[in-house]
Amino acid sequence: MAVPTSATLRTLLFVLNPVSGDISKAELESAITAYCTERGRRARFYHTTGKNDLQHLQRHLQQHAYDAVFAAGGDGTVSLVAEALLGGLVPLGILPLGSGNGLSKDLGIPQDPQEALKLTWQHVVRPIDTLQINGRFAAHLADLGFNALIVERFDQGDTRGPGAYVRIATQEYLSYVPATYQVRTEHEQWEGAAFMLTIANARTFGSNVIINPDSQLDDGEFEICVIEPFPGTAAPGILYNLYTAGFDASEYTRRLQGRQVSIRVPGATRVLCQIDGEPCYLTTPIEVTIRPRSLRVLVPAAL
Repeated sequence: MAVPTSATLRTLLFVLNPVSGDISKAELESAITAYCTERGRRARFYHTTGKNDLQHLQRHLQQHAYDAVFAAGGDGTVSLVAEALLGGLVPLGILPLGSGNGLSKDLGIPQDPQEALKLTWQHVVRPIDTLQINGRFAAHLADLGFNALIVERFDQGDTRGPGAYVRIATQEYLSYVPATYQVRTEHEQWEGAAFMLTIANARTFGSNVIINPDSQLDDGEFEICVIEPFPGTAAPGILYNLYTAGFDASEYTRRLQGRQVSIRVPGATRVLCQIDGEPCYLTTPIEVTIRPRSLRVLVPAAL
């Protein structure tokens, strides 16, 4: 990993969603500007609109030169900026402002935005892998099955926060019917019913569930983490394992590893998926490939 000097980053772009979250964007911009000015940086701001954001941001980056681009927001904003920077030399910085902040947690980035701003001054640049899922970009985690359903219901609702997520999950669990999946990697294949199936480039969901304990974001491979259907009596033990890095301890879990994976869902031509926290529908078979070290990210210098 290269360690830039403090003079490396001078002109910084901060990408914000002006309508997301509870924090005042005007106050946030003032705080960022003051912080950067005190340290000899120039802060510029870009507001997303919800319409063709990726194309507009890519065009903006082609027309303006920045030393780093910070995603100031939740998982959706982080994924947007990461995709815009994919394959280039300009690094991604993250100011976590969402409810999950999954990728920033896996990278060891402080969850306090004021502390995360120190990345403008002290950092290392870490190249990480990204995924392509049926042509869609993914930097963190995607899944099929129960969690994808909950993410979709949560996205459609008016209430945010962990309480709303738990309430929706409890309601849906009682009537949920697991699907059957056929998974083929270059090393192995598996077929069976799954409560949920996670395509894991990383380790931890924003909810602090550790779905892929041994994950490395830069090892050139990713994992398929399967939770098979389980009786209600096994649920407490599975939950405990998921919060204590014990995913592999259950008889109802398994992991497959590869660089290229094909996932089929017999009888289905289209399936619900969540990618980096955003629900979507994918046609089957689902083809997943890895792009090794394709994204440069600013992380704390101690890591």
